[in-house]
Amino acid sequence: MKENQPAEQQQDAEKPLINIKTGNDTVDKSITRISRLVSWFQAIPAVAHFLRAGERFNDRLGSQFGAAITYFSFLSLIPILMVSFAAVGFVLASNQDLLTELINKIVNNISDPTLASTLKNTVNTAIQQRTTVGLTGLFIALYSGISWMGNLREAIRAQSRDVWERNKQEKEKIWFKYTRDFISLMGLVLALIVTLSLTSIAGAAQEAIVRALGLEGIEWLRPAMTLIALSISILANYLLFLWIFWILPRHKPRKKALFRGTLLAAIGFEVIKFIMTLTLPKLASSPSGAAFGSVLGLMAFFYFFARLTLFCAAWIATAKYKDDKPIEVSARKA
Repeated sequence: MKENQPAEQQQDAEKPLINIKTGNDTVDKSITRISRLVSWFQAIPAVAHFLRAGERFNDRLGSQFGAAITYFSFLSLIPILMVSFAAVGFVLASNQDLLTELINKIVNNISDPTLASTLKNTVNTAIQQRTTVGLTGLFIALYSGISWMGNLREAIRAQSRDVWERNKQEKEKIWFKYTRDFISLMGLVLALIVTLSLTSIAGAAQEAIVRALGLEGIEWLRPAMTLIALSISILANYLLFLWIFWILPRHKPRKKALFRGTLLAAIGFEVIKFIMTLTLPKLASSPSGAAFGSVLGLMAFFYFFARLTLFCAAWIATAKYKDDKPIEVSARKA
């Protein structure tokens, strides 16, 4: 359904965007035609909506909020790595054969004795300090995750609310804020588990069906299977962003704006993932890229994800669809 286009907007489309007189009739007519063409293009409902969203995104510091979310996302990886480090320690401590095999591979495959000794000490540290590192990393991960959720919520609310400034009703007690962000974080983790499980199960089922029917050698099925896998991935993205745009804003989003904005975010996120799969191997192929490519790629992924999320939040907030009502949910709390 198209957006409403008021009479004033239609009149603006007929007016030239640039009204400059050079004294040359040919040049003036060309400028007028181009200006009217640009004005007409900007008056198209979809284009006007995109421009409104971009203006809100820039006016409400979308890029700066995106950079902040990127920083907190990258910072949250450190405690996650600590927990992973401790998990490896528990696995090695309970499996002596695996530990012996790992140490032998380190000694046999690394020619530098100093580096081999360092890696062996790292493995021993992972085993000896697994409980301390794991608990410390778990508590830090919980705190950083709650803080990350709080920053994401505030950034989305900045794009979603009618006015830029906060009102008095948005002031909250600190215990309520952290409790709410903890519940939201658990909800986001659950949404991630559901979407990743959906993608994995659907992909495995697709491959199993193809093998069971003996259709591996049929070439024309490959594009169809790729399209099916892409659709499943976009559906998983859709469920994730639907949770974000429905739960995190304080206001009740409108149905059409929410569903269409979520679809825009889901497709955009799939494009980001596709671009990252193409660029990361090229970054890792060079010596400098092998050292810093994964870090730069991860930071770029977080940044584009944050910008996409905030832009789509602005897109949802600036939508003007006819007869589009807010989603009514009883006792829905911000």
